[in-house]
Parts: sequence; structure tokens; C-alpha cells
Amino acid sequence: MRTLQEIAPLREALDDARRRGLRIALVPTMGNLHEGHLALVAEASRRGDLVVASIFVNPMQFGPGEDLDAYPRTLAEDQQKLQDAGCQLLFAPQAATIYPRGLEAQTRVCVPGISEGLCGGDRPGHFDGVATVVTMLFHLVQPDVACFGKKDYQQLAVIRRLVADLHLPVEVVGVPIVRAEDGLALSSRNGYLDATQRAIAPALYRTLCTLCDALENGADMDATLDDGLSRLEGAGFDPDYLELRAADLGPVSATTREAVLLAAVRLGPTRLIDNLSLTLPR
Repeated sequence: MRTLQEIAPLREALDDARRRGLRIALVPTMGNLHEGHLALVAEASRRGDLVVASIFVNPMQFGPGEDLDAYPRTLAEDQQKLQDAGCQLLFAPQAATIYPRGLEAQTRVCVPGISEGLCGGDRPGHFDGVATVVTMLFHLVQPDVACFGKKDYQQLAVIRRLVADLHLPVEVVGVPIVRAEDGLALSSRNGYLDATQRAIAPALYRTLCTLCDALENGADMDATLDDGLSRLEGAGFDPDYLELRAADLGPVSATTREAVLLAAVRLGPTRLIDNLSLTLPR
């Protein structure tokens, strides 16, 4: 596996791959890789001939007081994991390469509507940072397909919308959530949990499962969500939100069948997100 940090050699390598007719699959990450990321690489390997991963801790998507400085940087370990998983090319730029004029002067991509509420409500500007850096990566790599995890459901929806709105020739693939044996969705931020918090954390998934069962069996939405908030608080979480949305993240109506239950909670200093898709009864 080759690791490149600069744009010119990245473009040269990818131009050569395109001349050879290879289908390029991209896996954007912020590093500190776990089995969830490696599932993205595996899916990319099934869909492309050349798998390109990126590792970039994107400062634009971190708000004031968030964990940019503390976010784990584990490049050597990540390189080994990617190589073992079959990745052929890693792009690991510095912030000055991506934002040579600094964040304040940087052109930004905003995806209105779908970026608002949920995590966008609790993290203003976050999805502008995501949309901007993903658009850059799509421009630099020009992949045929790009793989993203469904754990970040709103992020996936934002990326799908920007691809549609900007007419980008990229197939966006959502890859199912990878979970620990106790149900906790794998996340780089799980490493912030102490032993007591880690024992509590799976209650988020269990609560979502209980609520989904109730909703699929015709339970009242508002009452079920109120019960869910009580359950989360009782388990020791500080909920940011618990919402039922249509699968496209629009509001649930009387005709909605395919839906998604989304939650974000805080456990000590750590923010956890999770979601489950469900089918509402007629």
C-alpha cells in the first residue's frame, strides 16, 4: 500500500489507474480505525479495482470546545490495518494541504435543509465541514464509488444530497453499522469511555431496539419517544435528541412506512450516536 500526503502525486497515481481502466473506490475516514472502518474497505474492495482510503482529521467539522486536539491520531497502526484489509492507496494529507489559506478564507459547501436539526442542531457548522471536505475528496480522487457507514445516518444523507445536487458522478454506498457483541455501535469515540461508562453504553442500542419493536407494533409515536427519553436518562445518559424520521430524514406522516429512529446521547464527556431503521404499520 502506498501512502501519499500531497495532491500532485495522488493525482498522478489516480491518473495512471484511470488510464488502465480501473474502477476506483474511496473510503474517507478520520483515522483511529476500527472494524467498522474495515467493513467499509471490504465493501469498497467488492465494488472497485483500486481502493483508496483517506485519513484526515478535518478541523472544519469540529466546533468550539469539541475534541479536535484530543482526537486520536494513530497513523502507523491505521496504515497496517488498511494494508491488511486490502487497501492499495492511502491519502493522508496535512491540514495545510487541504486548507492552504486557512479555514476562515476557505470556500465552503452547504447542504441546506437536510443538514439542519439532529446532529446539525447540536453541532452548528459541522455538516458544512463534512460537505466541504467530502466534495474536495471527490474532486481530488474522482472515485467511481464511495463507501460511508450508516452509523452516521445524517452524514450519509447529506453526502447523498450533495452528490445529487452537484451532479457528481459518484455512487454513494451506505454500509451497515458494525457493532460490538453487546450491541454498541463501533466508533472511534468509544475509546473515550471509562470502564463504568463502557458498561452503560450498550443500553443505547437496547433502548432503540425496544422502541422500534413498539413502533412497528403500532405504539403511539410521541408516547414511545417520551418513554425512550425516560429510559435513556434512567440508564445514565444525557440525551441530545431522540427522533423518529422518515427514511429520507423528512417528517413522519400518516403515509410513512420506511422510517429511522435516531439518537444522540452524552455519557460523561463522550457523545454517542446510533440509529435503527424500521417499518411502520399501515
